[in-house]
Amino acid sequence: RHRILQEMEGSLTARDRVGIQDFVLLDAYTSETAFMDNLRKRFNENLIYTYIGTLLVSVNPYKELGIYTKKQMDIYMGVNFFELPPHIFALADNVYRTMISETSNHFILISGESGAGKTEASKKVLQFYAVCCPSTRLLDNVRDRLLLSNPVLEAFGNAKTLKNDNSSRFGKYMDIQFDHQGAAVGGHVLSYLLEKSRVVHQNHGERNFHIFYQLVEGGEDELLRWLGLERNCQNYRFLIQGECAKVSSINDKSDWKTVQKALIIIEFSEKDIEDLFAILASVLHLGNVHFGASALGYLLGIPSNMLREGLTHRKIEAKAEEVLSPFTAEHAKYARDALAKAIYGRTFSWLVNKINESLANKDSTRKTVIGLLDIYGFEVFDMNSFEQFCINFCNEKLQQLFIQLTLKSEQEEYEMEGIEWEPVPYFNNKIICDLVEEKHRGIISILDEECLRPGEATDFTFLEKLEEKMCGHPHFVTHKLADQKTRKTLERGEFRLLHYAGEVTYSVAGNCSLLFKVMRQSKNSIIQHCFHAIEPDGKKRPETVATQFKSSLAGLTEILMTKEPWYVRCLKPNHCKQPDRFDDVMVRHQVKYLGLMEHLRVRRAGFAYRRRYEVFLKRYKALCPDTWPHWKGTPAEGVQRLIKHLGYKPDEYKMGRTKIFIRHPRTLFAIEDAFEICKHELGKGPETHTYNITLNSFLTATKIETCWRGLQARKERERRAWAFSQSCRFIKGFMNRNQPVSMDNSEYLAFVRQSYLTRLKDNLPKSVLDKTTWLTPPPIMQEASVFLRKLHTRLLLRKYVRGISSQQKVQVKLFYLSFILIGRKENYPQSICQPFADTRISEKDINIKVLQQICPEGIKYSVPVIKYDRNGFRPRFRQLIFTQAAAYLVEEAKIKQRVNYSSLKGVSVSNLSDNFLILHVSCDDTKQKGDLVLQCSYLFEALTKICVVTKNHSLIKVVQGSVRFDIQPGKEGFVDFKSSSEAMVYRTKNGHLMVVGPHNAIVNSRDKS
Repeated sequence: RHRILQEMEGSLTARDRVGIQDFVLLDAYTSETAFMDNLRKRFNENLIYTYIGTLLVSVNPYKELGIYTKKQMDIYMGVNFFELPPHIFALADNVYRTMISETSNHFILISGESGAGKTEASKKVLQFYAVCCPSTRLLDNVRDRLLLSNPVLEAFGNAKTLKNDNSSRFGKYMDIQFDHQGAAVGGHVLSYLLEKSRVVHQNHGERNFHIFYQLVEGGEDELLRWLGLERNCQNYRFLIQGECAKVSSINDKSDWKTVQKALIIIEFSEKDIEDLFAILASVLHLGNVHFGASALGYLLGIPSNMLREGLTHRKIEAKAEEVLSPFTAEHAKYARDALAKAIYGRTFSWLVNKINESLANKDSTRKTVIGLLDIYGFEVFDMNSFEQFCINFCNEKLQQLFIQLTLKSEQEEYEMEGIEWEPVPYFNNKIICDLVEEKHRGIISILDEECLRPGEATDFTFLEKLEEKMCGHPHFVTHKLADQKTRKTLERGEFRLLHYAGEVTYSVAGNCSLLFKVMRQSKNSIIQHCFHAIEPDGKKRPETVATQFKSSLAGLTEILMTKEPWYVRCLKPNHCKQPDRFDDVMVRHQVKYLGLMEHLRVRRAGFAYRRRYEVFLKRYKALCPDTWPHWKGTPAEGVQRLIKHLGYKPDEYKMGRTKIFIRHPRTLFAIEDAFEICKHELGKGPETHTYNITLNSFLTATKIETCWRGLQARKERERRAWAFSQSCRFIKGFMNRNQPVSMDNSEYLAFVRQSYLTRLKDNLPKSVLDKTTWLTPPPIMQEASVFLRKLHTRLLLRKYVRGISSQQKVQVKLFYLSFILIGRKENYPQSICQPFADTRISEKDINIKVLQQICPEGIKYSVPVIKYDRNGFRPRFRQLIFTQAAAYLVEEAKIKQRVNYSSLKGVSVSNLSDNFLILHVSCDDTKQKGDLVLQCSYLFEALTKICVVTKNHSLIKVVQGSVRFDIQPGKEGFVDFKSSSEAMVYRTKNGHLMVVGPHNAIVNSRDKS
């Protein structure tokens, strides 16, 4: 009993010893002292992770804790975010599962100052995804490239600084692309603001980029000889300025092997690797200018005299002349350093692009993305230069984005749950961002003007311009603009910005540097790519580094705004990199500039705790007799009953649509403490006889249940064994489906036949015109499918024929005859919508005298036409009547022309959309009339009737362009055809009849009547 009481006491007082694992649950959430006290408690207990809602605060322990093993990954995989203690794996898993379930894009922003553990945090996230994602041989290859891109980027972009032995000297954003199953299938890297000045200068106690030392210490002897290098870092000026080429915590030889292996796996070619190492060696040689330019020229692929000239002279253009002016010693030194920085900076960009080519996903289907943003935190040094200005501007923009997205997500959750949103007052740092980036008035715009304007631009003219434009701005001050007290803390060449994280003083020295251009004649493929010939040549205003950085930062902000944010804030506990040492002043400063108190205030603006009803009820239902052990109603009703039993006041909680919101942490702690006591009460056994009877009954029931479950399990095993056997036979049949029928595939083929016929029965075409519905048969049913399709088509035709009237049969026959014009005349498709008529002129509309003459021959069809005179082409309205023996052209009571079918040579029509036809007649006698040029509104019907009465389907001739006809024997005429937007008929100057048909006519000429 004493042990149980000890455990209870321990669980209830643990918060006092190890702190609270979520800062949102702090009672004094506005107190920075309470925040620091909780952080210190957890750090002293080796609990380096703490939440602020879903934001993760990480403190660098500077020692191994054994919390990143495969076992730890398995523990956090697929678990609710708040079920286990805070961990980087918990955040990574929650991001991953949210991405898959919601099919949305996310990013993790990892920030903090150098040495706080940002790079390690991003590595842990990548390692977690490498383990938790689905695995195949192809996906493993992608995973290896993603993981090994890190050591390459670290070698070229990281260096030892006073604060950190592996400090990232560039900002990195990496997209990891996942398919619909959650497998990592590709990636993309963006880099920001590489610290190029480190190539030529390092402070005391710092090193150049790792790759230089790895090359000198780990490179093979043959490689070093080819590059003209010696295995001694002390021989190279660019490697010894910090006086710490050797570092005990860094193994350059081992890291060199890792980088070489990584370059091969990322698919760098041998030529690329050779050119890359040649560039690294050329930078080292460039630092030792007393060795001469010949080795440099060889490594860079540039003629030595050209390189020497570029390093010691400048080119001045005056009208059409170019003059070379020698540099002073100081200018030559600057030119050398500028070239080294340019070479390394552009090579780093080429390297990032090459890695992106290797990580690119070739599949064009939609992917979801998790981005990792490892970005520098605020930097405040004794001397803050242009690079610190860019870094702090970046943090201002990210802080603005951070608060906006946090407020937005909080407000959206409140609205979604139906809880009233209470506006949160916060410092809006837009005023500072505008101070830096505003067009024409911002610091960057003024810097651009000073760098690019003609005349002598100096650091102090830049400062004077700032003072002129920024005078009176509440967040900007210089020595000239400051009051008497502040002026004592500012030098004349400095200006101070009041950032959201505090005041930072910047020096203007070196901000108005001249642009450097060289290297376009190189034979080195990487140098050719980095210094291509289409760069600005002075006629177009080039962008400065500040403007380029502003543009890339705007692009990054756009990328982040399209994704759901998650945050990791990394803290550095002390300057000495010692374990178990917590420097209050240093940590407090980081808490301030990382905006952690601001974020906590936003999260605590309304309710400190919120959980889904199901989770809340499952944990605390034992505290209420009505909900324990099983609640029958809905989770929301159960939670309502539970909090009523606990006596919550109305102002302590709110019920949302799916969650309960608790306002004060003390309310949650009270229920948590009650739950700890209740757990032990539930564990105490009753001592009454009733309990023993209940226990025996329970044991008996358990025994019966065990036997029953065993029986069910055996039946299930038999069922599964049968299913497994059937599956194996089915798979074997599938594998042999294209082989002759045998024991291996006979059942599978029978199933395929049955399945196809069953599906075909439910999907038979309903019309003869349906050519697409017929199911594609499997190979074994190809022949049967062809036979069945013919049979089904005949059946449909038979049903159709049996269902039509005798009149419709005649129509079908006539329609079939009109097929001779299908595809040959433009307006044929529009003619089929109206049925053919028996005749277009009834007998009562034909003159009685004409009827008396032609009736004995039997009238078969008659239609009104317009006849064009052979000489002059004047239109005349006529009737065209077909009898059994001849065709008659009639004008009221007079037969104008009779054409025996025996003398009808043919009928010509054009291929266009007009309604003209020419009847060609044999003319043996000069007194005989010639061919007939007619216009008929029922052209296709008339042509079909001619074929029927003459019993000659080859009479119709479709022509293009022009038709020749006989006016009389020995005299000919022409009808020309063309298309236009409007139909016309007229006589041309050359005496031809011009017929203009409407282009792509959409209405049949028969319908116009």
